[in-house]
Order: sequence, then structure tokens, then C-alpha cells
Amino acid sequence: MTDATGEGFAVGRTFDKVLVSDLKRTQLVQYAGASGDYNPLHSDEPHARDIGGFPGVFAHGMLTMAMTGTLVSDVFGVENVTDFGGRFTAQVWPGDTLTARLEIVEADLASARATVRTTNQNGVEVFTGQARARVPS
Repeated sequence: MTDATGEGFAVGRTFDKVLVSDLKRTQLVQYAGASGDYNPLHSDEPHARDIGGFPGVFAHGMLTMAMTGTLVSDVFGVENVTDFGGRFTAQVWPGDTLTARLEIVEADLASARATVRTTNQNGVEVFTGQARARVPS
């Protein structure tokens, strides 16, 4: 019952990862292209401000989830992840630095369940979720 570091999936064990430092607008546009989500709230500053009523453009929620998912796959191995989901709890803005924490909440010889939480540089939670994975033998 070991993880990628060889130390195991003990209940209560945590893993942390800086997902992005100083998120760039370019990354938002790149994600729009990769995902096909061209909502102008994520790329058009005047639209986000004047029509959307936001202070400016902001990240796609699924970009935040995808970045958080890199911690899940780093810990369990992408081939072992059987479930990953969550909810967006705050917007992510250009310039934000995001850090994720995964905590093992259940584990046995065959599988593990974890909670995941992503926060910005101010400690504001922007994503919360859960993951399940097979435990590599």
C-alpha cells in the first residue's frame, strides 16, 4: 500500500502541491482553445467588466479542477484514479497562485479515498472535492 514516494497511504497523510504561480491570462486563452470553451468572460476584459459585471476576466472552473487533478494523479498515478469530482467555491483570477492539498481519509489494501482542497495565495478555498483510487500493489 505505497504511493509514488513509497511511503504509503495512511489515513490522515497529506500531500501538497503548488499548481500555478501567478496565473497568466495567456493560460486562460490556452485553456479555452484546449477545452473549446470560448466564453468571453474568460478572455475579453471589456466583456467581463461591462457585460458580465466582473472586475475582469477569470479562470474557467474546469481549469481549476484540471490543475487540482494533477495532484490527484501525481499521488495515485493517473492509471489508478477511479473517481474525481468536486465543486468550485470561488473564482480564480489572473495573478493568483493556487496550492492544492490532498488528504487520505480512507485506505485499505485495495483502494484509497481522499479529499482535495485548492486555495489561492490568500488562503481562500477555490475548489473542494474528493478522489478515489486503486492502491498500486
